[in-house]
Formats: sequence, C-alpha cells, structure tokens
Amino acid sequence: MKNFYLLIILVLTLTIACQEKNIEQGQDELPFNESFRPQFHFSPPTQWMNDPNGMVYWDGEYHLFYQHYPDSNVWGPMHWGHAVSNDLVHWEHLPIALYPDENGWIFSGSAVMDLENTSGLGSVENPAMVAIFTFHDPIGEKEGRDDFQTQGIAYSTDKGRTWSMYEGNPVLKSPGIKDFRDPKVFWHEDSNNWIMSLAVKDKISFYASPNLIEWTYLSDFNPTWAAYGGVWECPDLFPLTTETGETKWILFVSINPGGPQGGSATQYFVGDFDGKSFASTTQSVKWLDWGADNYAGVTWSNVPDQDGRRLFIGWMGNWNYAQVVPTSPWRSAMTVPRSLHLSKKDDDYLLISKPIEELRKLRVSNSQIKGEEILLESELIELDLRTTSSNFRMELANAKGEKLVFTGNNQSITLDRSQSGKIDFDKGFSNLQIAPLNGINVQSLTVYLDRSSIEVFVNSGELVLTSIQFPNEPYNKLILEGFDASSQIYPLKRIW
Repeated sequence: MKNFYLLIILVLTLTIACQEKNIEQGQDELPFNESFRPQFHFSPPTQWMNDPNGMVYWDGEYHLFYQHYPDSNVWGPMHWGHAVSNDLVHWEHLPIALYPDENGWIFSGSAVMDLENTSGLGSVENPAMVAIFTFHDPIGEKEGRDDFQTQGIAYSTDKGRTWSMYEGNPVLKSPGIKDFRDPKVFWHEDSNNWIMSLAVKDKISFYASPNLIEWTYLSDFNPTWAAYGGVWECPDLFPLTTETGETKWILFVSINPGGPQGGSATQYFVGDFDGKSFASTTQSVKWLDWGADNYAGVTWSNVPDQDGRRLFIGWMGNWNYAQVVPTSPWRSAMTVPRSLHLSKKDDDYLLISKPIEELRKLRVSNSQIKGEEILLESELIELDLRTTSSNFRMELANAKGEKLVFTGNNQSITLDRSQSGKIDFDKGFSNLQIAPLNGINVQSLTVYLDRSSIEVFVNSGELVLTSIQFPNEPYNKLILEGFDASSQIYPLKRIW
C-alpha cells in the first residue's frame, strides 16, 4: 500500500513540475481566446476546475485557489490550482499550490492568515498563510471504509508561492462519516478561537481550535425545513450588518442535487452565532442565486477593515452537465466577484449580491440605448436596464437564429436558453430557469454578458440569476421591450 502511494506521489510530482515549467514560460503564451473562453471571468489555463478554495487577502493580493485536475478536463484526483489578483478583475496564474500526498487527494477548504502565530507555523513578523482542507483517501473509499475524509493543513510564509504540508496531518479525523469535508475557518474574537464550519453529510458541524491544529467539536446545524435534495457541501459562516446597524450571521450551504433549477445550488440561512452554535432567525429556504450555474461559492478572508466588504465568488457550473460542456482545453469558469450585503424588510432578511465596483474599469465606453433593437459592437457587454413596466423582455440573438431570452412579469423572471446555441450535451440544459420575485418590484437589471455566460442582477442584487450558454457565434443583436430610454450599454475589455 505504501509503495502504491509513493508511486502516485512520484507521478504527481512529475506532472506538477511540467505544469510549473509551462506557467514559468509565461501565461501570455496561452491564447485565452478559444471558442467559449470567458474574456472577463476567471478560468484556468487548461484542464478541469470546480469549487473556489482558500480565498484570502494578504499584502495587496487576493488569492484564489480552486479545485483542479491538471491531467484532464473532467473531474479527477483533486489539487489546488492557484491565482492572484490585485483588483479581483485581472488574474495572474501561479503554479499548483497543493497536490495529493499519502493522506489523499486535496478536496475543498479555506485559507486564513495566522496573524498572531497561534499555530507556530510562522511568526508575528511573518505570519503564515494556512490552508485548511479535506484529504480524500481514494483507497479507503474503494475499500468501503467510512473514515476516508479527514481535515489537513498546509502553510506558506512567502505569500502563498510555496507550501509545506503539516507533519502532523490530518488534524481532524473522521468520526466514521463518509461525507466529512469542506472546512471553512475564521477567527472568532469573542470566543478567542478559530471556528470551523464543516459539511457532514446532511448537516453543518462546528468545531473550535486555539491554534488551527487541535480541534474540538461544538455543535450541529440541520433544521428540518432546510433544503435536503442532496449532500450538503461548502459551508461559509460570517457576519453582516444591515443598513440600520443590526448584525446577523449568514451561513452558506451548497447542495447537490436539489437546487431550484435542478442540480446544484447554494442556500443560505440568516441567524445568530454565539461562538458555539448557529441558530437560524429565518425559517424558510433562501437561495443565493436563482440561476442554474452558481455553486460552491464562498467569501474571502482577511479583507482589510478599510475595505469593509464581504467579497464572494462562485463556481459557474452545475454538476448536471459540468463535465460535458463543449469547452477545450479547459473546463469551467468563476462568476464575477460580488459584494454581499444584508437587507431587512419587516421581519425577514434578504442577502443582496452586487457585482464589485472594480468591474467598471473594464468599460470601454457607454451609450444610451436608443430604440428596441440594437446591433452589438462587442460580444462582451454590461447593460444597465431601467424599467417601470411589470412586463419586460430582453433577447440576445445572432445570425444563426440562436437566441437567449429573458422575460419578467410581476410574479417571476424567466431565462430561456433552449435556442441559445449548443444544447445537445445534456437533456435538461434547455429547461426554463424560473425565479419567483416574492414581492420584489423590478426597477433595474444589471446584466453582464461574456462569451459563454450571462449574469443578471435585479435591483442591484436583490435577486440574481447566473447561467452559462454556448452560442455557435457571438450574439450581435439586442432586442428590448418594456425598458426605459435611460438604459445604458457598456462594451467591455477582455482581461487576458
């Protein structure tokens, strides 16, 4: 068994060395211009990507790690890919950060800055960036054991460029539960502890640690009324303050399947956290995004206080078809980064998702939309659409007769991608995506259109719908009904 693991490590080491050499030769040599390649969304240079991992800010850089298989554009033995940005818009690809070892593959997790050196892995003068993640032992899984997922840590003292595995891994062993994964960790001032939210089959378990190494179980969260269509994954727990100064805690839980459009999606809960347990104030299922293609998203840690935003990014995919979408040599992209805000109306709470302001730097120009049919000069656009009508329609079309149609009335909004382009890779891809408005009075739509995706933010993020599509040629015509003359269009620059 040990020799088998050593062989795996040797093969992976050679693979990583080859990839690192390719990256050192310069990402500018990669075209980043293939068919369907997103032009202002993050995507890996090549091969498979899914969940965002380990997002942390440090010394002027936003770090984005992600689930990555460097040998194929379908899911396989998981590594952590890595990129950094100083503005959350333009990204520099770095060599793979974490790759499998004798403990298993590297599944999802988080990263923190250990500023007080609680772990002893760095120093106060040069604090360690510590990644906390799930080891997935494929041999244990194959043998039928129920303890093959454990939690491990790795650390870096050079701004995430090189990583060392902690010699005492795993730091949290499985109690005998097959689904025991995706640790999201933050420092909780009131209890003077690191708090871990962990997805454990159909519940979230909370653990505490003074040092990121020794963990103590605290409590579980799994209300009867939550969405349980599939296994729970990728939790995140953080506070937000309303405009009136009330602070509540938000808990993200991604599920697959069971989303509102079928397949995977992310639900959220609003409540209170006392350092040991989370209690939900809300008593109904709330979806972070009503589109088919926003999953496993979490937020950045260590964002400077002077910034003050809670910053989010999600995987722009759905497990129903993520491995068969018609892209090569890469698969998958991330959503545009978003800032999260909390609004209270009567006795209910609503999470607001706004596209980050930094995206505005991509605008080439702006012009007022005149008429109801507009020829598009760019395949990359931002739309600021205003309406006072309860019925509206937006259609994006091309010369092949392909079209993407977005409609709304006073009850719901609907996205129809049944004639959007390539759809035959999955029988459910053409299904209508319908989102109930639940009393939201639509006044504006902010729309981001990339080569293979659309993101629609209703009323600056009161409701969001994210979807991917694959037109055989760019949409070059915009048809609008029910929108005001004050609406604007912005062609956008590519980021690569």
